Amino acid sequence: MADAPKTSGMTRLRNYFLTGFVVCAPLAITAYIAWSFIGWVDSWVKPYIPARYSPDSYLPFPVPGFGLIVALILITLIGFLTANIVGRAIVNFGERLLGRMPLVRGIYGSLKQIFETVLSNKGDMFRQVGLVEYPRKGVWSLVFVASEKETEINQKLDQEGDPLIAVFMPCTPNPTTGFLMYVPKSDIVPLDMTIEDGAKLIVSAGLVAPEVKQMVVVNGEPIEGTLANPSVAALAQPARKSRTASSRPNK
Repeated sequence: MADAPKTSGMTRLRNYFLTGFVVCAPLAITAYIAWSFIGWVDSWVKPYIPARYSPDSYLPFPVPGFGLIVALILITLIGFLTANIVGRAIVNFGERLLGRMPLVRGIYGSLKQIFETVLSNKGDMFRQVGLVEYPRKGVWSLVFVASEKETEINQKLDQEGDPLIAVFMPCTPNPTTGFLMYVPKSDIVPLDMTIEDGAKLIVSAGLVAPEVKQMVVVNGEPIEGTLANPSVAALAQPARKSRTASSRPNK
């Protein structure tokens, strides 16, 4: 009996530690990644900044992020210059020069197409999350469904009444790698979760699952809740009681 309070106290300390770890770990990792990215950009940009324009020459300590600010300004300025006729002419001339280099033109063309697809056509990347029965029957894999576009693959493998749709099946825990597959539309089970929720599910290896929305009927009125928080009806119970009490006639 004397050891019970000690065990209970250790359990509380362990729970406090785990709670603090859950709060601090994401903040620390996010700060580390942001700080590393800023330092990486500074290490690339700062050596090309003249000493008279760099604040590091006048201060006893380096200014983190100055190289990142300069890089953002230069990229914006290049985009502004490229938007006019003279800038487009210079860019086209540079691309023609790169097009004559056998190895460089393939790398540059692929990278340019990827960045244009990601940054310029965000709405055309992935439009839905779905499930595909893979790698065998009874086993389901999460996929990102691309927009339905007519391609040579669709024409060569034309299936009447069941068009082929390009889906990307990412790998866990790195969603940037995976497999591109063309699957019949009838074999895809669409999901209501967003692309962000699907990415979280893949990165966390299924540990961070999105909440499932459901409709809870309270007093004949549908209220949207979640299976992760199914107490919507319980929260609405006091309001229902007060409404019932107010509707009763006073004696």
